Formats: sequence, structure tokens, C-alpha cells
Amino acid sequence: MKIPAPGDRPDRRHRPRPAPRPQPSATQTRPTNRRPERFKLPQAAAGTALLALAWCLPSSALAAVERVKFQSGNQYLILEFLRDDLVHFEVSAKGPGPDAATALATSPQVAKTNYAGPASFTKSGPGGTTLNTAEMKVVVDPGNLCLAVTDKVRGLALTTLCPLNLAQDWKGLTLAPGSMQDAYGLGEQLITPGNPDGNWTTANHQVRQPGDNYGNQMIGFNGGAAGNAQFPILYALGAGSANYALFLDQVYKQRWDFSGNPWQVETWGDQLRGYLMTGADLPNLRQDYMELTGRPPVPPKKMFGLWVSEYGFDNWQEIDDKLAALRGGGFPVDGFVLDLQWFGGVPAIGTNPSRMGSLTWDLGKFPDPAKKLAQYADQGLGVMTIEESYIDKSLPEHTDLATREFLVKQCKNGVGGACEATQPCPAAVCPPVFLSQNPWWGTGGMLDWTQDLAGDYWHDEKRQPLIADGVIGHWIDLGEPEQYSLQFGQPDWTAGVVPGKHAHAEYHNLYNFKWAQSIARGYERNNVVRRPFMMARSGASGIQRFGTSMWSADIGSNLENLAAHMNAQLHMSLSGLDYFGSDIGGFHRSALNGEDLGMVYTQWFADGLLTDIPARPHANNSACPYGQGQPSGNCHETVPDRVGDRASNLANLRQRYAMSPYLYSLAHRAWLAGEPVVPPLVYYYQADPNVRRLGSEKMLGRDLLVALVADRSAPQTRDVYLPAGDWVDYRTNEWLHSTGETFTKRPLMHNGVFSLPVFARAGALIPKMYVDEKTMNVFGKRSDGSTRDELILRAYAAPLPSGFTLYEDDGQTQAYLGGAVRTTRLSQQLAADGSSAAVTIAAAEGNYQGAPEARAAVVELVTHGQQATGVSLNGSPLPALATPAALDTAASGWVNAGGNLILAKSGSGPVTAARTFVFALKPAPEEVTAAFQCRNGTTVWRQSVYAVGNVPALGNWNAAQALALTPNGPYPVWTSGKVTLPPGTNVEWKCIKRAETGDISQVDLWQPGDNNTLQTPAVGDAGVTSGDFKGGPSPVAANFVCDNGTTTWGQSVYVAGAGDRLGNWDPSKAVKLSPTTYPRWTGTLANLPAGKQLAWKCLKRPEGGAQPVVWQPGNNNILVTPAGGAVTTSGNFQP
Repeated sequence: MKIPAPGDRPDRRHRPRPAPRPQPSATQTRPTNRRPERFKLPQAAAGTALLALAWCLPSSALAAVERVKFQSGNQYLILEFLRDDLVHFEVSAKGPGPDAATALATSPQVAKTNYAGPASFTKSGPGGTTLNTAEMKVVVDPGNLCLAVTDKVRGLALTTLCPLNLAQDWKGLTLAPGSMQDAYGLGEQLITPGNPDGNWTTANHQVRQPGDNYGNQMIGFNGGAAGNAQFPILYALGAGSANYALFLDQVYKQRWDFSGNPWQVETWGDQLRGYLMTGADLPNLRQDYMELTGRPPVPPKKMFGLWVSEYGFDNWQEIDDKLAALRGGGFPVDGFVLDLQWFGGVPAIGTNPSRMGSLTWDLGKFPDPAKKLAQYADQGLGVMTIEESYIDKSLPEHTDLATREFLVKQCKNGVGGACEATQPCPAAVCPPVFLSQNPWWGTGGMLDWTQDLAGDYWHDEKRQPLIADGVIGHWIDLGEPEQYSLQFGQPDWTAGVVPGKHAHAEYHNLYNFKWAQSIARGYERNNVVRRPFMMARSGASGIQRFGTSMWSADIGSNLENLAAHMNAQLHMSLSGLDYFGSDIGGFHRSALNGEDLGMVYTQWFADGLLTDIPARPHANNSACPYGQGQPSGNCHETVPDRVGDRASNLANLRQRYAMSPYLYSLAHRAWLAGEPVVPPLVYYYQADPNVRRLGSEKMLGRDLLVALVADRSAPQTRDVYLPAGDWVDYRTNEWLHSTGETFTKRPLMHNGVFSLPVFARAGALIPKMYVDEKTMNVFGKRSDGSTRDELILRAYAAPLPSGFTLYEDDGQTQAYLGGAVRTTRLSQQLAADGSSAAVTIAAAEGNYQGAPEARAAVVELVTHGQQATGVSLNGSPLPALATPAALDTAASGWVNAGGNLILAKSGSGPVTAARTFVFALKPAPEEVTAAFQCRNGTTVWRQSVYAVGNVPALGNWNAAQALALTPNGPYPVWTSGKVTLPPGTNVEWKCIKRAETGDISQVDLWQPGDNNTLQTPAVGDAGVTSGDFKGGPSPVAANFVCDNGTTTWGQSVYVAGAGDRLGNWDPSKAVKLSPTTYPRWTGTLANLPAGKQLAWKCLKRPEGGAQPVVWQPGNNNILVTPAGGAVTTSGNFQP
């Protein structure tokens, strides 16, 4: 498959929708009539208005596609070779079946059917049973119709696929695992609370169960409810890059079992149809699957910001209050999500009639919606509204839909009222289903989305007026469907999606799919300029091509569930759902299980702001326990300024907004080429066995790795696995060389803020936006009306040339489908000798309405221990400035910002002109770092502990600028991460307690006694320096350094020596170091005795055992611990 290069446009034939004509406004539509004339049907004729089924029926053969048919009694097999690496098959016991000249049928899940056929094709062997293309060989056993599939490119036998119980209703396929070891995909299923890791071959993960008797369903899970939605795409992986994929194009429920040999899948259906794919690696397979089922359109840009949601907002005023507080606190926000209160809600069971299905504003609580939504738009805010498929019988809408026969019917068309699911079901004998057994939403019927005419009518009658009002997103809830009459013993009847079949099983798993499809179709039919965007609770393969995201349903508020969600996201990414999130903080707060809500929310918010699109906190806020005389509702807050750690939430939110140009560019790549936005590590590091089951770490595109946290112990550090290569800490710019290993105790607290480990690959280029307290939304709207539209580029200097394409468009309309996109190619290269680095922002190509014609550019160059001696722009030198603050106010210039960071800025210039920044480099003086610790720091509410002292990093004795510490020692011990200090300096400092906000220059309590002192070395880490609010001597911390510690795969550097703390010279008890600046390894050992002489040495050994050991040559190193404070001691593998 040809993957478009960055900047290429995709083949128009495979777009989700035809490109619309350019429009002047994102909110304009044509036509504006709410009920098109074609829906004014005579009552007597309404039942005949069923649109043609959306099933691709067999048609005449495409000339280049090769088909071969095998018959074994009544059973038959047809193979349809669509491409060298793609074969479509149909197997059935209901022979004789179609002839080989007829194209095989496909379900609505399939988007592409116009394949050109293989480049080469031959038949050989007895009876022509050996079939070859350029890339695959399929050998058919004519007796049992089994397929033996071989990847010819690698000469690798992939699997043998055989029919299973083909003559029975419940039938399936078996797949010989062969050399395949791991399995992925198959959609959404939360499996084990507390476990983010594992694939379908992992113990306790080996059965992919349907959600209910018919497939998709929301099911109870650990104090809440979780989604279960089948996307029948399987990726099977062997060693290295050995792999294949199977897409089982069935609409019925499926059960996959990987616990035995062979693997097997079981389902219903007269025929079993699917696609076998071979490919070079997992990216190739997923991209082929995305081409087959449809790539996702680019979401509205606002979906990359924060969306605030709850069940639910009762009126405009509640939204206004929360919006004002967020914006007043410097929290950017892009939208609010309205639950069913917007249309009047559902009353307590048995009281007032339900408004479910009205889809009309409750004007008493939400008056003048068009005006209000226009005001919100002016403030940079969007609104998304919920809708459901259920219609309360008390509403006139139910009568209208029943008259038109647009509701799901009771199947009573047989003798004596029996169900004949393959026969017509006229209204005279088949009234609408009546759902009353679980009346939380009311009682009534449900829309028949399998009728395109019904979906079109409902869109134009109900949804189109909302779009005209200014609603920009559609929350399509309960779409499994959650309730249906067959749950209670009454068969139902729909127009259906399987030709000639109308029973529940035939449509259940495509119910939400057809709903989403009707919305996308409605936008196209009404010429709506704005992009459609949906948030669904269920779905099927292909739903992504309509502009649909999904979330993991009504998840319970505990971190065990968050961990299970991480594992589901792994599979959903590979199943084609790039935009999959959760109710951040959890929907059911009753599931906390003793956990602190603030801790749960803070961790969940940090995770979700890195992986969820949209990022949407949500909770059940409708029925809360209050004391006597207090109002009900609104006790479970979801906004990040009111729950969790406010400072952490703000920092993580601003980081998300700063990253938005990068994430938005990834969305364009997902649409153009089927590249995932948030893939698991196995996608890009398939050959690394350590990532095969890793679900708690994710990639953001190709260049960023994030380590998520869901830990009720409130950890202060996290171990992070990094695949082989050079990685850079996104926050500290620390470089780590990995041989494919775990780096322990990576900090989760930075200056008192909880933040997740994020690492950039060497050579990464990350476009960013400017974000500060005035930033209002993802478009960069600012509270003071100013403009900060500079292009910020963070480049990680590496000798291997690298590039990234920034994609920009208007962020709202579908004009990008017609080419209204601006692309800017970004590139970097570090000279082989390290003497210079070049970063180029190429001339922009393309345009869109509202695109800036000129802008400034800021390059954040991250080097590996280098600083600039000069920077030029297109050959002309830029002025050197003293501080980053000076650079921010200057038109242009550069500055060594410290911490491996060089900043350079150009003045505003035309985007059509290329800009090349050349950085002249030299080795930077090695920085000195130290960690600060304050003991016995008991505090009161809103009070924290800080370190203040005589150097800038400690505020120069200014309490307002003191270094914030974190109570992770554990409390009441407060510590910092590594802090950069001037070398060869006598640092004096003290612990203080002061308020976190308000008058932060006022010190509540100083550490008693003399100042703490630390004499920093010329280079390296000075370890930990301590103070104590109780006074007295502090223990000694020693920083161990081992230089020239070159290692092999699975080997690390340790220190061993005299005394228990150093393992008494036993290599198996040695202390492991970290390759902070490989091949230099460092580590800190705290609480050593003062005034002692300790002998020690560096050693290398395998991480998994004590032997073999390579000791540092020569004499022992000698460490003499001081009376207190910190000390550095060094060894070297080179004598």
C-alpha cells in the first residue's frame, strides 16, 4: 500500500465523504429547512419507505481481482485476491454459493471495495490448490477447506485457518498459532482491575468475551460499568517482525479464545467472511486495515482541548459560573458537554413524563440557545449535546416516528403472532417495541437506525436545528444498544443490515455504527460546513470514518479501573479508534474503595490530558448524599480547579495545550495515512519483546513516549521502560541512553507538581503553541486580546537527520478535505563532530482561510551537554541575550537557557520564506546538581515546605521564589528532584514553611539553627543535602559516579563495597546506578553514617543475576563521609 508522504494528499476515492464546497462560515448550512418535503409521507405509505440496505452485495467481477472457488459437498470456499498481500475469503456450509465470477459481499464495516488485484497471480498443484501472489502463498486443502498461509517475502509459515462446525448455527474458524506468540486488537474489553498490561495471549487475558448474548454492551465492572465493543480485527505477532492480520467481517457476536492450540473464534452467520493480510510489520498491517475500513477524518481542533462534563449541568448559569472560575484561574477550556438535562431530563421513575427523545431545548433552564451558543463561540467555547435512541411513548415524537414506521418493531408477523425474522413486518401486526422493564429513562420505543430514511428524517427534524443553533458535537449515548426488547423475551424487527434478515442479532453490533453514519450523512446532505464529531459509547470497525470517538462508558472512580482502561486503549488503538478516552476521574464516585478522590482525579487527569481526545472529566453529579435541608445534586465536581491538586491539574492542562500543534498534526497523519495517534509501544518497537505486553506506556505519534500512572499508593516515582536508543526527559532535558532497559525511580513530582514521565526520541521535532495564564482555548485566543501565534519548535539535536511535518488548517470546517491545508516541513541535524546543529523551518505550502501570512519562530534546541557560542538565521548572526525573559520580549536573538537548552528566536516574517537556524556549539561546563530534603516538615492546610538560599535556584533568599518541595519522603519528609546549581560554590540554605498561595513572600516558620551548607563540586551530582525543622545533625548522602561504563544488552553498572549499605562486596547485593549521561552511571545512597571511611568499587553484571561480574580495575575507591550533608565519590572502568 502506498502511504502518502507528509504533504501528499490522499486518493480522493477513499475519503470518508466527498469534499464540500468552500463555505464562508463554519456555522452556516444549506438548506435551513427543518423538515424536508421528502419526509412528508402519507400515513398509509409510510411503512414502505425503507431505504436500500447498506450492504455491499455481489457485483460483476473486477478484471484484475483473482477469485478461486473450492467445493467440498455442500461446503464451499471462495478466495478473492485483492492485492499481493490481501485475500478476501468466504466459507459456508450453505452451498453451492456464488460463482467465482461474482465479487464477495462485504458488511457496512468495509469502506474500500475497489482493489486493483495482485500484481502477479498463479495457480499450481493438484487441482490448482496452491495459489501464489508476489507476497503470499495460500495452499487449500480441498477436503476440509483449510488454508495454509505463507508470507513469501520472508518465507515464513503464518497460520493454517480452518472452518469450525461450519454446518452449525454457532460456527467459527480455528487458527494455528504456529510461530505467533502475541495477539492484539478485537476492540474494547476491560479485563483485570489494576492491570494495564497484557495482550490476548497473556494469562487471564486469553478469552475475548462478548458483552452480552448479542455482542456489544456496557457491563458491570469493579464498582462501575465498562464498555465492551467488538472490532473484529486480530493482529498476530511472532518473533521480530513476523506477523499477519485477520479481519473477520461478521456483524454477529464473536468469542475469541487464545487459551489453547489452535486459537479459535466462534460466531453466527450463514457465511463466514474475512480478510487475511500479510505485511512487513505491524504499522503496515494497521495501515492496510485502516484503508479497508476507513481512516478517521481530522476532528475539530477544539476537541484537542479540555471539555468539561458532568451528569449534568442544570442551566446556563451553572456553566457560566464554572467557566468564569476556570478562565479566572488561568485554566484554558474549549467546551462543555451537556447531559440529558439540556432537553428536560428524565424524572424520578413513576413521576412526571420523561423528555427522553424530545431532543428539544428545555427553554426554562436553557433559554435562547442560539444566542447563548453564539456568545460562547465569541468566548472561544463550544458545546456538545447528548442524545439517545430511546423515545418516551408520552411524547409526540413517538407518535410521529411510529406512524412513519421509523421505530424498531415487535416481530409478530408469523402465525399466531410468532416471529418470522426473514419476512416483512407491517405495522398492522408489528407495532413498535415497548421498553418498560428498566424505566430509568422512561418507557417507550427505540429508533431503527438500520433504516437510512429514519436516520435522515431524525437528523433533519431534530439534530439539524441544533447544528444551526451552534452545537458542534454530538454525544451519542446508550448505543450498544443498552436496552432492547429481546432482553425481556420479545423478538424485535428492523430493516436490518444483513440482506433478507431482520432479527436483533443481525443489527445489534452495528446499531451505533448506523447511528453515527446517519449523522455524517446528515452533515453532507445539508451541506454543513463544520466537521461532524461524535462521541459514542459503542461501535464497530469502520465507525471511525464518520468522525467518531469513543469512551470506556460509566467507569467506576478508582485507579484499578483506570489501569484496566489503559489496557483497553492499547487494543482500541490497534483496532482503528485513535480517539478513545474515559470519564476522567471516573463516573461512579461510589467506587472509590477508600481511595482519596483528589489523588485519583489528579492521576487520572494527568493521564487523560496526554492520551484522551477529547480530554473530558465526567461524573454522576445528579443524585448526591446531602444532609437534611440541603439541596440535592452537584456534590461531585469534575472541573480541574475544584477537585484534585489544582497546581498539578493546571500544569498538566497547559502542557496539553502546548502540545496541541503536534497532536493536531498527528490527526492529519491518521487521516492521510492511517498512522495511529496514541499507539502502544509494540506498534513502533515490535521486535522488542519487553514491550509486547506493555499497556501503561504509550507513544504519542512516533516521537514521544509517556508513562502513565494509576497507583493508589500515591507514588512519588515511577519506573519507566525505554526501548533501545537515546531518549530525552521532556521536562528536565536529561539524556538517557537505553539498551532496552528499565530506568528506575523517575520522579513524578517536579517543583511540587504531579507530572508524568514523558520522553522524546533523539531527533524528535515537536511543534508547540505558546501557553500562559492568558490562554483561553486551543486556537490561542487570549484574555487580553493579544496575539501569540509564533511557531515554537522543540528540536532534539541528533546526528541522524530527522523531520516532521506541521499540519495546520482552519480547525473547524471540512475545507481541509478539499486541500485547504498548510504544511510546514521541520527538520534538524547535528554535525557529526557536534560542532553545530541546523534546524530548518521550511517554506509553508498551501493555505486556508484565516492562516497567518507572517509569524515569528522560536526554536528550543535541546542538546546533549552542549551550549551555543553563536546562532545565525539564514546566514546572519542573531544577537546574544542574557536571559530567556529578555528573549521573550526581544524581536529576535538567542540565549543559553541552561539545562541542555538553547533558545533562538526570529522576528516575524513571511511563512513562505524558509528559515534555517544554525547553532555553533561547544561542550557546556558540566552542571552540578543536588537534591534538597527537609525533615519533620509538618504542615497545615494550604501550607507547604520550601528550600530558600543564596543561589538563584533557591530564590536568593526570597521566600516567594523559593524551591517547592514535595512530601514524598514519606511525609513529613519533603524532597526535591535534582536541582541545577553553580559549580564550586558554597551554597547556604534553610527549610521554610509558607502559604502555597496568597502572600507567598511571608515565611510562616524558618528551620531553626545555623544555615545548611553544601559545597558543590566542579562537575557532577552533589547528592542530597538536608535540613531539619527540629535542628540537629543531618545524615550524609553520597553520590556515586562510575565513568566509562559501556555495557551490553541486559547489563548494568553497580557499586559494591564495605558495609551493609554497599552489600559487603557481594555483587548480588550491589547498588544499581543509572546511565544519566551514558557511559557515565550515577546514583545516590542516602542516610550513610557520618565521619566514616568506606571502600568501594564499580562493577558490571547482568540485571537478572550476579554473574558474570566485571570489576573496575585497580585499587579500591575510598569515600570519607563528612559530618553531614552530601558528598560525591567517583570510580572509572578505565585505569
